[in-house]
Amino acid sequence: MKLLHVHRARRTLVTAATCAGLALGLVATTGLAVAAPLSLPDASASSFSTPGTAVPVSSAPTLDAVTTGAAEAETDATSALDRADAVRADVAATGLPLSIGDATIDTAALEDAVDRLGSTDLLPVLLVPALSQNAQSEVERVTARVDEVQSSLDKAKADKAAADAAAEAQRQAEAAAAAEAQRQADAAAALARVNTPEGAKAYAAQLMSEKYGWGSDQFSCLSSLWTKESGWNYQAYNNDGGATGIPQALPGSKMASFGDDWQTNAATQIAWGLDYISRGYGTPCSAWGHSQAVNWY
Repeated sequence: MKLLHVHRARRTLVTAATCAGLALGLVATTGLAVAAPLSLPDASASSFSTPGTAVPVSSAPTLDAVTTGAAEAETDATSALDRADAVRADVAATGLPLSIGDATIDTAALEDAVDRLGSTDLLPVLLVPALSQNAQSEVERVTARVDEVQSSLDKAKADKAAADAAAEAQRQAEAAAAAEAQRQADAAAALARVNTPEGAKAYAAQLMSEKYGWGSDQFSCLSSLWTKESGWNYQAYNNDGGATGIPQALPGSKMASFGDDWQTNAATQIAWGLDYISRGYGTPCSAWGHSQAVNWY
């Protein structure tokens, strides 16, 4: 009986050594690293010396678990490659300089891992978990690099957007300032025109037609009336009574109801004077007739 035990132990050692050699040969051909060397059974162990004793079997992943793990690793790897491609394209499209300088993303090893995972049906099942682990390691490395590039790109985009917004705000401010300067220049030019006798007459003719519907006949009366009163001079002042401006308002401060600039703007004086005629006499010709009769209106 003892001789039978020895023969059995020898056969077990030969079988284990053969399996180990085969596994090491496969590892060498696939380029995978083995985490730990295989352990050969000890012929002196109790499992060989005591017939009928159960040999404990180490827990190992099932075929379904290995297959599922490989599929998940391949999916994660493909997703990481797609994301890397998207970031590369975004960097190229924006053309923005990144704070990290070099924005390259090395995905060669991950692409190789995806190729290997796509060929798992041609490899021994025992090698697939190592392939899956290697792919997941590459996924983590590529993902970390993609996150770094993406973060730098996002900052570059934000900086560009802020700079563009500041430039646009400056442009709008300059445009507004230019428009305001032009408005003031136009207003000054208009004021200079209306403050001349001819300019005041032209403004009065336009305003009385637009606001009161008075035609050229009424303007003729108005022209005569205010020529007599002030000579169409917005700075006219009667020392005897204090009548002021083109319409000779008494006192001149009455014209403030049509604008605070009544002392310096003929248009404000004309607007007040036409309203005064409309309320007091109905038309410029009626006011002119009254002025001719009593020498005032």
